[in-house]
Amino acid sequence: MGISARELAAATPATRDRYVDLLRVASLAVVVLGHWLMAAVTADGQVGNLLAVVPELQAVTWVFQVMPVFFFVGGFSHALAHRSRPRYAAFLRARLQRLLRPTMVFAGVWGAAALVLQLTGTDTGLTGVALRLVTQPLWFIGIYLAMVAFTPPLLRLHERWGWGAFGALVGGAVAVDVLRFAADVPFVEFLNFAFVWLAVHQLGFLRADGMIRRPALLAGAGLVGAGTLVALGPYPLSMVGMPGEEVSNMAPPTLALLCHGLWLVGAVELLKGPGARFVARAGVWRTVVAANGIAMTAFLWHLTAMLGVYGAMLGLGAGLPAPASAAWWAQVPLRFAAAAVLTALLVAVFRRFEAPVPAAPATGAGGPLAALGITLALFGVLGLSLTGFAGLLDGHAATLIAVPVTAPVAVGLALAGWLLVERAGRGSGR
Repeated sequence: MGISARELAAATPATRDRYVDLLRVASLAVVVLGHWLMAAVTADGQVGNLLAVVPELQAVTWVFQVMPVFFFVGGFSHALAHRSRPRYAAFLRARLQRLLRPTMVFAGVWGAAALVLQLTGTDTGLTGVALRLVTQPLWFIGIYLAMVAFTPPLLRLHERWGWGAFGALVGGAVAVDVLRFAADVPFVEFLNFAFVWLAVHQLGFLRADGMIRRPALLAGAGLVGAGTLVALGPYPLSMVGMPGEEVSNMAPPTLALLCHGLWLVGAVELLKGPGARFVARAGVWRTVVAANGIAMTAFLWHLTAMLGVYGAMLGLGAGLPAPASAAWWAQVPLRFAAAAVLTALLVAVFRRFEAPVPAAPATGAGGPLAALGITLALFGVLGLSLTGFAGLLDGHAATLIAVPVTAPVAVGLALAGWLLVERAGRGSGR
């Protein structure tokens, strides 16, 4: 039997930065609630985006688009983890176990379900939409894998140059947007998947070494920068992707989203004092520990739960009011409660795959093998986020860096990559 959350909480060393754990849980919770709210399902089973139905709500994404906070926390954690486990393969294996094991189980379950649904001809309506949508949040896991992969070299640059290394990444993001919008250079915008998110990640390194000393300046500069870019440039108001928009701040990321990340990181650092006092309470800390133990499982299955709630309502003949109508808003608490219950049931079934695995001794040289493994896993997870499971038997494919990828190929890449990292990490040297 595993150690309980109460026992883990009681055993927490006094030196642990509990505020970081609170930020990790809180940011994922906000993402889950945001996805639940934005899913505007109509009576005919189509899924729209609430922010498109009510464009005025796009302004709230400046507070609730909190993925930068999660990636910032990831940078902090990765810096500490790599310093305690400097061998590359062992570091990768330790970081990926609680990420890829539940992800591969999720992909396996949904892949089998998609096969059955298509063979029986029931992959239509909301079911067909679900097969497309449930994998979309995996983009976040793919980006996170890239951050893990690049932690060692970027951490070395940070240790040598400090804020200069961060500034170089910001400069790269600026150059990409100039080439994209001013010079109309094709495909250059995709480089900002690296520059923007790795810059936010780099802020976590700076926090780990106590180098963010003026968070108010960081928040103010980010907010002014984002506001100026949106007001004067080609950047949209929404900090999340919108259907049909010509320019998205998210896919690929823009300089405006990077400024938004600076504003959020500065804001959460300003709240560090009261946040640390809050999470120091015994009951709060036990809740945070318990939530951290199931966070990835809940994230993977939360859209499944919400679409399941809508599917049950349609199947039972319950009325689905027009999105954003008064009746629709009145149903929100009920839908959220039902989705939370269904998510909890799914977590109870699948949480075992997120449980930590004892570290293996480092006995050999597995760095190159681990690097190949995480590369395959990264492309596999990103490919699956693009393809979904719809049209599984029809060869449906999506383009990933100019290469068509089907769902079976994407799952195979991710699985092969995970196994390679596992093999390298069990006998890693340098």
